Amino acid sequence: MIRSNIDLEILYEDNHLIVVNKRSGEIVQGDKTGDEPLSDKISRYIAQRDNKPGAAFIGVSHRLDRPVSGIAVFAKTSKALKRLNEMFRNGEVEKKYWAVVANKPEHPSAELIHYLVRNEKQNKSYANLLPKKNAKEARLRYKLLSSSDRYHLLEVELLTGRHHQIRCQLAEIGCPIKGDLKYGATRSNPDGGISLHARSIRFVHPVKKEELFIEAPVPDDNLWKALTSDF
Repeated sequence: MIRSNIDLEILYEDNHLIVVNKRSGEIVQGDKTGDEPLSDKISRYIAQRDNKPGAAFIGVSHRLDRPVSGIAVFAKTSKALKRLNEMFRNGEVEKKYWAVVANKPEHPSAELIHYLVRNEKQNKSYANLLPKKNAKEARLRYKLLSSSDRYHLLEVELLTGRHHQIRCQLAEIGCPIKGDLKYGATRSNPDGGISLHARSIRFVHPVKKEELFIEAPVPDDNLWKALTSDF
């Protein structure tokens, strides 16, 4: 076996799946920037580590926005990928996120329902309280977990999977995510990312049929540490 020099934080791996803790700034799948996506990086990592000729198969089952950190799930077999795609499409995967916001929400917990319209040119979604043409229903639940002098930590459970859904819906209730200039934050984060972290995922393994629950450690900075010290 060859030791790989590719830096990855692997949270779970077996013959069918690999789950990593994505850093803010990494892209999950190739885009127009031409930057190496995480899927290719993992493929190279496995090929090096296991001394495999050529590239290892890595299938993308769901995506995280580039400035978001946290759990990213990849399939290592086509069978697992097909089943995972069905599970995400059918809402069989429980996804929870942690978000740092500067404004405390009016209610400590709530379910938000909006109708989002995506603007492709701006790469941005807009929230409406009532249905309208080309809008998709977006639902999430949030609860306030902790607060510091200036910031608040929310746990968000996604009930639908829409473009920029958490970012857009939290901004709509006056709680833009720290660092998210696109949705109303007052200043950027030093690393250019936003303070939104895919914290945990729960689903039935697509092949083994056992329940999996995986958590991703938060980014290594003082604000995250302060807000999550009790968890």
